[in-house]
Amino acid sequence: MREFIEKLQQIVGVENVKTDPDELERYSKDETSEIEHQTPLCVVFPTTAEEVSQIMKLANLYKVPVTPRGAGTGLSGGAVPIKGGIVLSLEKMNRIVEIDRENMVAVVEPGVITDEIQKLAEEYGLFYAGDPASSESSSIGGNVAENAGGVKVMKYGPTSHHILGLEVVLPTGEIVNFGGKVLKNVMGYDMVRLFVGSEGTLGIVTKIIVRLIPKPKYFATLLVPFDNVERAVLSVPKILSESGILPTSIELMDKQSALMASTFLSENIPHQDAECHLIIEVDGTDKDGLARTYINLGEKLQQMGALEVYIADNRYQRLKIWKFRKAIAEGIIAFRPRHCMEDVSVPIKEIPKLIMKTYEIAEENKLEVLNFGHVGDGNVHVTFLKPEQMSEQLWKENLEKALVDLYQTTAKLGGTITGEHGIGIKRKKYLSIFMSKNELDLMKKLKRIFDPNNVLNPGKVFD
Repeated sequence: MREFIEKLQQIVGVENVKTDPDELERYSKDETSEIEHQTPLCVVFPTTAEEVSQIMKLANLYKVPVTPRGAGTGLSGGAVPIKGGIVLSLEKMNRIVEIDRENMVAVVEPGVITDEIQKLAEEYGLFYAGDPASSESSSIGGNVAENAGGVKVMKYGPTSHHILGLEVVLPTGEIVNFGGKVLKNVMGYDMVRLFVGSEGTLGIVTKIIVRLIPKPKYFATLLVPFDNVERAVLSVPKILSESGILPTSIELMDKQSALMASTFLSENIPHQDAECHLIIEVDGTDKDGLARTYINLGEKLQQMGALEVYIADNRYQRLKIWKFRKAIAEGIIAFRPRHCMEDVSVPIKEIPKLIMKTYEIAEENKLEVLNFGHVGDGNVHVTFLKPEQMSEQLWKENLEKALVDLYQTTAKLGGTITGEHGIGIKRKKYLSIFMSKNELDLMKKLKRIFDPNNVLNPGKVFD
């Protein structure tokens, strides 16, 4: 492989091909703790689409696997080089090429951290509504690869709703462009939507045209404790259908999740003993109109059984509420590193059945569990935790049983295996629970068309 590495160095420069063991270790994993990884041959840092193209042509010539990588914040193993080969890191392709205020779009490279788009857009009075919860650390290219969701999906939709155009390097090295700065485009197949969410298996995105919208001027956040999970969740469709209000976000934290966040922050959440909390955010352009909205919403929530409604209508108070929601994952990583965070989605009215079933599954398998997530769009992060005294072998065996039960329950409720984290390698063996052989075969045929030598992110989504 010395000759192969030398040719990579000729393409991107010696300084952009890393073979140091510490670097290889760092780039051999993402944030999916339970996945075994394989050390890559090297890590390559291209800076242009032309360099990516040459790398892919070389990889096809030598039949070397290429694993594209963004910021490494993924939760499905999508950026883990399970077949060895090279990791192609896009972090140096990090330019915001253009903010086109007149057309309300941004043109960016994949390595741009998502929050940087938001900050720059705000200087122009604009807003990137596809903003995921991980925006301070994840890259826009990774968001596109996974069709990232987040806390604003309910009103604004996932990443795919905000991507108008893509420059893509195909697995065989050709550079192609799809879409553009136009909002309406039905010229042939919707190739932009095909690549968004394809988890880096069909092509490498090297430029992205992101839709921006006028920034809402005012926001309010409600923290709403309930003494019953079912009552809390069933209030959600009522809020949506009876109040005439479409919130930006409706998030749920069960009692165990809120306790995890409180422990991590060393701060009690209001109504610490409540069985669950909802966090509801609304936005608007009229301050008085927004006040009427959240007052009306608060009254309806109390009629539906809320223990209290805490309203935050300034930035400091809103951040204070949101920090509890964002601290859950940090607390899990800090205090319970042996865990398995899932990403199932079900129709909203089925969420109580799903959550109550997770408690049964955990008890049957002698595991612990907590639930949190985007209840407004049906996406729940069911997280199984390894009890401290449980052996590693028993944890793996019982977790496998718990996951199968969880997925089968989700399928029966009309749900899907993942709402925003992706399949990667973490969930691919369970796809047959949700998809027929014909559906899987069709996806495999698409993969073969784009990647005949199976060099781009092999082993992800399906074998």
